[in-house]
Amino acid sequence: MTLLSNLQIRVAKHAEYRRTLRALRRLPLDVALDLDIHPGDAKSIAHQAIYGR
Repeated sequence: MTLLSNLQIRVAKHAEYRRTLRALRRLPLDVALDLDIHPGDAKSIAHQAIYGR
């Protein structure tokens, strides 16, 4: 991959991470807890979903 395409992929993944994190943080508490998502876990869940690590 070229430097430019690598950068474009990283920027796109970071944008998707931010969208995912924002969506998780906006979940009503009762819905999040029903899904076994605790508010403090939003960052790690979003990171795992996008980056797979």
